[in-house]
Amino acid sequence: MNLLIKGGRVIDPANNLDGAFDLLIDNGKIAKIAKGIRNGVDQIIDATGKIVSPGIVDMHVHLRQPGREDKETVATGTAAAARGGVTSVLTMPNTTPAIDDVEVVEDLLGIIKKDAVVNVFICAAITHGREGKELTDFAKLKKAGAVAISDDGVSVEDDSLMQAALKLAKKTGINVVCHSEDKSLSAAGVVNAGFTATRLGLRGVSKESEYKRVSRDIELAHKVGITVHIAHVSCKETVEIIREAKNKGIKVTCETAPHYFSLSDEAVLAYDTNMKINPPLRSKDDIEAIKQGLKDGTIDAIASDHAPHTENEKEIEFDRAEFGVVGLETELAVSITELIETGVCGWPKLVEKLSLNPAKILGINKGTLSVGADADIVVISPEEEWIVRKNELVSKSKNSPFIGRTLKGRVDCTVCKGKVVYKG
Repeated sequence: MNLLIKGGRVIDPANNLDGAFDLLIDNGKIAKIAKGIRNGVDQIIDATGKIVSPGIVDMHVHLRQPGREDKETVATGTAAAARGGVTSVLTMPNTTPAIDDVEVVEDLLGIIKKDAVVNVFICAAITHGREGKELTDFAKLKKAGAVAISDDGVSVEDDSLMQAALKLAKKTGINVVCHSEDKSLSAAGVVNAGFTATRLGLRGVSKESEYKRVSRDIELAHKVGITVHIAHVSCKETVEIIREAKNKGIKVTCETAPHYFSLSDEAVLAYDTNMKINPPLRSKDDIEAIKQGLKDGTIDAIASDHAPHTENEKEIEFDRAEFGVVGLETELAVSITELIETGVCGWPKLVEKLSLNPAKILGINKGTLSVGADADIVVISPEEEWIVRKNELVSKSKNSPFIGRTLKGRVDCTVCKGKVVYKG
């Protein structure tokens, strides 16, 4: 089967492509990009007035399977991804049980093959049970199919164990994703430490708990001679530390999430638990620092940190509610609204952050429209506004911080391996 996407503004930073072209897909691959393609085709998508780009590569997603299928599944999570223009996700290991051995990886790959409508890559755990005590077998996990390791949700607290993990990861050739949080500093906090926390009478999470651990992780990685990836950057100091490290030639990459450049801790004032996230929403100054980090290249990627929770876990007292928000269906539109519309970056730069750079960091052959590449594509109506409605979210959980908000830019169509997996 072949497919022709006609008349769109095709943006592909990997090939310095930005202009009006037709795009021909044949047997799941990109066959040709040119003006006025007239091949006889099975299906035509009219992309006039729309953006055509590589599908989003979201390198920080919680699909909750195995173990918490009441929150999300591979089937529902990848359907949500498709609605958001996401064609590849990296699923994180804080599942039940944790993705810490070959058997769990193999079982999950079987579920992915059966149920996923977009590409799913696996991030395995650094330590058994994510308990920070004993390293997993990185080589066996990689051979089984894992492309990265992380104890996401917690940091490896012991410095010597983390250094040993980095040495083993270097030897194995597997990506390391760091959840950088010093629990002795974040303690039992639930919101950003500061005026909002004081006003609400809630325990604060200091920025120090993030940036001090980021410093440690970068220092250890530099000592070992391996590149590390810092997850969900939320504060000004972390941006500054990573910028300084990069300026010194230290190999480090990082991501932020849309909620960190669009929402401040003032959003918590209504005690809305859909605003309870780890790391927490920070100050307006931190938002500006995140935007500057995206603009100047300090921050390499944007990822959703899609973290679904049931209503029973969210619609309770703020202290007791789970941390996390869903974001697969809104990350593109929030990015357009907050970055494109405000002039922080243009379309080619945004496509880099959402597609090309995450694929490069993970070492996967995605994020490009090169001829011969898998046809993973999103067609976007950039000027269309829409309201985020809880009952319209495809994710099994509905804990979005953007419910009721009007966003700009809507996914018109998502294609994965040449197959239309979402049509708006």
